[in-house]
Amino acid sequence: MGKQNWKPGNMLNPVPAVMVSTADENGKPNILTIAWAGTVCTNPPMVSISVRPSRYSYEALVKTGEFVINLTTEDLAYACDYCGVVSGREVDKFAKLGLTPLAMPNVSAPGIAESPVCIECRVKSRSELGSHTMFVAEVLGVTVEDSYMEDSGRFDINNLGLVMYSHGEYFSLGKKLGKFGYSVKKKPSA
Repeated sequence: MGKQNWKPGNMLNPVPAVMVSTADENGKPNILTIAWAGTVCTNPPMVSISVRPSRYSYEALVKTGEFVINLTTEDLAYACDYCGVVSGREVDKFAKLGLTPLAMPNVSAPGIAESPVCIECRVKSRSELGSHTMFVAEVLGVTVEDSYMEDSGRFDINNLGLVMYSHGEYFSLGKKLGKFGYSVKKKPSA
């Protein structure tokens, strides 16, 4: 089996495709699609997003330091793609896509009511890394859709139909292969 060596590049795929909502200093909302988002820390809960400085929402992120990460489902895949290719400079994406701004309790940026999970974030640090600036933010609150709550009180995040992005294409989260620790779990004796 052969292998090829390529020049450095971003081959870490798939990644979550999320819609990040912002509001500028005047309260004007916008949505941008981010594929470079991730968990940074558990305690305190922190996340990161990486944004090109040329993006319309970049200035709002810098000036307000607040945003909401809205998880994207199969039902929101079209909107997710649209928000990644059309600029908020020209279009009110909430209005164009029929999405509902959702007032959040901890930040001035709106969530997207149609998203099953809205994660409120406040920027703690900003690193200009080259083509993108990474915003590291503390999670201030999470709003979840009631219809995905199980009777036990557990939120069924794995049945949301979450969307992933891989090398220019969108995919739905696939089949379950196991759960954390399954590789070392003792098998019952026969």
